[in-house]
Amino acid sequence: MESLLGAEDTVDGRALRRWVEFGVEALEQRRAEINSLNVFPVPDGDTGNNLLITLQAAAARIGGPVDGALTASDVAEGLARGAFAGARGNSGIILAQALRGLADAIAGLTTVGARDLAAAFSNAATLVTGALSAPAKGTIVSVLEAAADGATRVASETDATVCDVAVASADAAADALQRTTTQLDVLAEAGVVDAGGLGLLVLLDCLVEVTTGTRPDRRMVLAGASRPVVEPEIVDERSDSDQQEYEVMYLVGNSDDARIDALRSSLDALGDSVAIVAGESGCWSVHVHCCDPGAAVEAGLAAGSLSRIDITCFALESARRGCGDGPVVSAPVRAEPAGEQSRAVLAVVGGEGAAELFEAEGARVLRAEEISVHELLEAIRALPSRDVLVLPNGALSAQDVVAVGARARRDDRDVMFLPSSSVVQGLASLAVHDPMRATVDDAFAMSEAAACVRWGSLRYANERALTWVGTCEPGDSLGLAGHDVVVIEHDLVTAGASLLDRILAAGGELVTMLVGADAPDGLVEQLAAHLDRRHPEIDVVVYQGGQGSDLLQLGVE
Repeated sequence: MESLLGAEDTVDGRALRRWVEFGVEALEQRRAEINSLNVFPVPDGDTGNNLLITLQAAAARIGGPVDGALTASDVAEGLARGAFAGARGNSGIILAQALRGLADAIAGLTTVGARDLAAAFSNAATLVTGALSAPAKGTIVSVLEAAADGATRVASETDATVCDVAVASADAAADALQRTTTQLDVLAEAGVVDAGGLGLLVLLDCLVEVTTGTRPDRRMVLAGASRPVVEPEIVDERSDSDQQEYEVMYLVGNSDDARIDALRSSLDALGDSVAIVAGESGCWSVHVHCCDPGAAVEAGLAAGSLSRIDITCFALESARRGCGDGPVVSAPVRAEPAGEQSRAVLAVVGGEGAAELFEAEGARVLRAEEISVHELLEAIRALPSRDVLVLPNGALSAQDVVAVGARARRDDRDVMFLPSSSVVQGLASLAVHDPMRATVDDAFAMSEAAACVRWGSLRYANERALTWVGTCEPGDSLGLAGHDVVVIEHDLVTAGASLLDRILAAGGELVTMLVGADAPDGLVEQLAAHLDRRHPEIDVVVYQGGQGSDLLQLGVE
């Protein structure tokens, strides 16, 4: 293909858009390969996923046609903000901070020349290093620093072009990536290069393609020695909690530099892989690996107001997941013992009708009316599959999910809890389940489907309470968007109509209604008539769920 540079050998907004487009495609193609290299800082096999999700969030922020008239500065700023909001995992936080460094360095520029690009790489490396409490050699940080040095060295030459800088940065990163195996013992033992560093190099090579028209093919150079198969360690269920590790991420608002510095010190004392990056409007994104997620959250509460708290349990057996294989280009396929299913989906569901819907789609069902942590754990253990995807559908707290997942993985189970907060989200998630896909890809697709469903519910208030929209009295009709009360009415149909209008304000094509056991006669018909009058373009699907928790549960896609 031809170079996509703007006039006078510069990178404009269109070229930056193409770079991110190429980057998303490349990470999608090499995600499994990057995941297979992931042994540091935690061997959880998700670096490729995290980089891809973060870059997708960045790309979604700029939106619009690729040939639009946004400047390089506009595009870079949009990428930085999108990546900050959607950053996933340690590698995602670092990528988001690198994009922030690029955006700050070229702020106000319509196009980017050779020296501008080199300065942007340098600023990205500086910001990333500053965000980490203990940047380690032999990681994505080392690769980024080498890329910046290579770009700066070439840009100092009188006749250097943007192409020269892009190629020099990628070549320097490739050399640095090869050295990572000798810089970290864990990489040397596994015979692999750093996973995050490879992901960064993939993106730098995409920039080379934008500037020169050709993407380097370094796959054969990067393949490390085969990783030795490590026999799984047998661990007693009564082992200490410090043998488990958690990843904790959240956003901190209403804070200041002094309190953020204190937060960093607290997290350094609790764990490692501490990264804190600043975003827009006085908000910080926080990441830490630790053994006490509760303490990490409490430290954040002392620094300001928290949102988007995300706790992931690696568990003792997570080091085995995908770590017995060498670097791969496609997702590994594991042979299962005779008679053992390759993967099971377990759904926690309330209501006879809803249970039948999930069973018809091939899921195993655990009734929510009788759910407890022990019962869920026993249900997972009773399944004939090692790989288990769980749809909690809002029946369990985050703490219970973490506890059950950790215990189940000790039984040699690969358990993933998918982010379904409602039964309607669980149904959407199960609709895209494909047992022929690799587990991580299937879980990603199912999670995306659940996230695309906005949901709400109707119920009666059983006590006097203060909500976001005022005080409700016993017997009032409540409309909830997600878990928050957004409508209080004396009449149930009026509450339902108002709730539908609020949820559909952001658009939608399909409304799913799951009717509860105690829903009054005529409720669904009256709400369907309201939709026909106010939103005639919307399709409506009604299921008799029979759940006791909500009179009606709504999902909008």
